[in-house]
Amino acid sequence: MSFASLGLSEFLVRALDEQGYEQPTPIQDKAIPAILNGGDVVAAAQTGSGKTAGFALPILETLSQRPAQGVRPLRALVLVPTRELAVQVGEAIKTYAQFLPESLKIMTVYGGVSINPQMMGLRGGCDVMIATPGRLLDLLDNNATDLKSVETLVLDEADRMLDLGFADELGAILKLLPRKRQNLLFSATFPDGVKHLTQTLLVDPTEIEIKIEATIPEQVQQRAIEVDRTNRTTLLKQLIKEENWSRVIVFVASKRSANNVALKLSRVGITATALHGDLNQAARTKALADFKSKSFRVLVATDLASRGIDIVSLPCVVNYDLPRSPSDYVHRIGRTGRAGESGIALSFIDHESDNHFKVIEKRIKQKIPRENIEGLERSPYAPVELLDKTGPVKGKRKSKKDKLREAAARAQKKG
Repeated sequence: MSFASLGLSEFLVRALDEQGYEQPTPIQDKAIPAILNGGDVVAAAQTGSGKTAGFALPILETLSQRPAQGVRPLRALVLVPTRELAVQVGEAIKTYAQFLPESLKIMTVYGGVSINPQMMGLRGGCDVMIATPGRLLDLLDNNATDLKSVETLVLDEADRMLDLGFADELGAILKLLPRKRQNLLFSATFPDGVKHLTQTLLVDPTEIEIKIEATIPEQVQQRAIEVDRTNRTTLLKQLIKEENWSRVIVFVASKRSANNVALKLSRVGITATALHGDLNQAARTKALADFKSKSFRVLVATDLASRGIDIVSLPCVVNYDLPRSPSDYVHRIGRTGRAGESGIALSFIDHESDNHFKVIEKRIKQKIPRENIEGLERSPYAPVELLDKTGPVKGKRKSKKDKLREAAARAQKKG
């Protein structure tokens, strides 16, 4: 199956060729014809599945056949939950549209930056807008745009949009849209809120499901290393140096951890930057741009970034802290192994995260062999705070040899 056979013009196919995309992914194969057909679509697809091209390409194909004259009415609206995702989707759509004979005006708008340049950019209208809900409402309040001509609405990562509390903003936007329009909803998961949205928003939609196990490419090598919680940073330093990865994304659970890990890596000569929600928009944009240009090796990120990073040829991602859910695990490791390239997804498993990782394995239907790194082997004994408070955990007591080994490991760490 080729992109041309899906009904896309030679101009869009040329843009895909230049990006090295030879064949459509499963989500693209199903979504592109359905969207070109004009009906509503609901798709279950993870990050890294190619869903952005899945909705962007048919939208561009349709708009290019009817180019606007003079002031451009907003005809396609893409709503996304985060600023990072807005930038990523906007860049992708502009790349796909670059060879169209009739140029389309594509605008990306989001909060955290001054609204004035965005208002100026909207003078004369635009064909396609990628927006976060809050900033779109701000622009509507300032009469910088209107939604009366929207023909296609895309809700990208609808589950995350509701998770972040955008239900009210989304409701306000939907009231301003024309009743007759095409609705496209993409979501990694379908909790009750998303199911309700699907039922009330979409009319007789084409349903597309790409199963979770299919979104972990075979070329991604999943590894699980057992390590004591206190030795994770030491292990990370050692692996980065030994494996000589050119770039790595390290996922952590908190902003504080992101800053701490990045600082400790930098102190041993491994260039690293933290990415989290406390950074202003300019700093976050710069961090992503510098990482893409290989200005530093390691990006230490919270889950804020796991759905908004699109890096070509990323050799490795590390789960320093495990994600909260199996679907987030798939989101994270979907950062590597893209476009057919090989990649490594590495998870640190301490005693505290042992059972949680087993839940992830069960959900993705894969058993990942456990590893131990010489000199940093995980202690066979769980920390005291994890022991059953009703009594001691059954098992042998530490031998003198075990105690000496642990003392030697601590001394090596200090050295």
